[in-house]
Amino acid sequence: MKLENGQYAIGNHTVLEVAQTYGTPLYVYNMETIRDRVHELKEDIGQHPNTEFLYAIKANYNPHIVREIVQLGLGIDAVSLEEVHMGLACGALPPQIMFTGNNMTDHEMRTVHELGVLLNIGSLSRLRKYGRAFPGSRVSIRFNPNIGIASHETNITGGPDSKFGISFQAVAEVKAIAQEYGLHIVGVHQHIGSGWLRLREPILALDVILSIAKQFSGLEFVDVGGGFGVPYQPQENRLDIQTLGSQIAKRFTQFCSRYGKELVLRFEPGRYVVAESGHLITEVNTLKESISRKTIIGTDTGMNQLVRTAMYGSYHPIVNISNPEGMLQEYDVTGNICECADFFARDRMLSEVREGDLLSIDVVGAYGMSMASNYQLRGLPAEVLVDGDVVTVIRKREAFTDLLGRYDM
Repeated sequence: MKLENGQYAIGNHTVLEVAQTYGTPLYVYNMETIRDRVHELKEDIGQHPNTEFLYAIKANYNPHIVREIVQLGLGIDAVSLEEVHMGLACGALPPQIMFTGNNMTDHEMRTVHELGVLLNIGSLSRLRKYGRAFPGSRVSIRFNPNIGIASHETNITGGPDSKFGISFQAVAEVKAIAQEYGLHIVGVHQHIGSGWLRLREPILALDVILSIAKQFSGLEFVDVGGGFGVPYQPQENRLDIQTLGSQIAKRFTQFCSRYGKELVLRFEPGRYVVAESGHLITEVNTLKESISRKTIIGTDTGMNQLVRTAMYGSYHPIVNISNPEGMLQEYDVTGNICECADFFARDRMLSEVREGDLLSIDVVGAYGMSMASNYQLRGLPAEVLVDGDVVTVIRKREAFTDLLGRYDM
């Protein structure tokens, strides 16, 4: 979102214009930003010639967006059977999808295998079940490298207490199960967490997964996961993906030389691709003063439509797009849900806010609508995609009749 002539704009449209046309609350995505992020990943992270990217579809699964990302050359990292189906529906071919189901069911395992999608298995018990069901099949193994980092402790997916992956110390058990059932281990995988901005931990974890990879013959790829962070807070610096890509490419090239075979290097970006493209536009309907004399802003959205602050304590930039040049004042920004956790910001400095103003909650393209719910029977907001001159409704606003229609009454 850029400020031009006193108006915030996305593509060739002002945000006010889009919000007034389609109503609030409203998710607005900028396709140009998504293209820019994909280009950056390919240029900076993809410095090794055999690099592939699988889009972590859980970040934002709107099919209009996913279809564009697939057309830009990314495959799909899926963590549910439904995400596999969505990837296929959006044009990804089965070999372009990998299924990393957590605590997957027998039904998920069998269905994904029958669809021709590679399974990435993260427990010894599931590996045995897969071997018994499909002896001689191809499979990838998710390992826990005992290293974790994320923007919030609940987003750490590696480390001694993580539920994800097979211990890096269990290589012998994995190989024994594979030998028993004639499984062909074609890939090894790790994921250390989501939203990190430092380089040290991903490089350390890379060294761990490469040390695991050298113990397997016949690999086709090494998947180092995703988790690339974006800056949410003003003081945060962008992730230096050029330096990260250079260091990873150097280590992987050396590894392939020692391994005696050129392997594919895989990444699974989600947040990095879509987060900064998204804005949640909401109308201010209430201004009130608390007993402690705080000014509280009430809006027409809530934690049911953007849960990250309530769930993780996450920071999101907020802009008063109706009065961008007003005098700065301190506010608490709250939603319309009957829960104490329903805050978007506390003690936040914003340009003067009036009832009827529109606020833009920014960097919400990832884990915004994909984590939204109908809590308290509130319908989901509309979503629009801006691509230059074109504004497309990519999800209509949900009405109560839509919710009621789900029930057999």
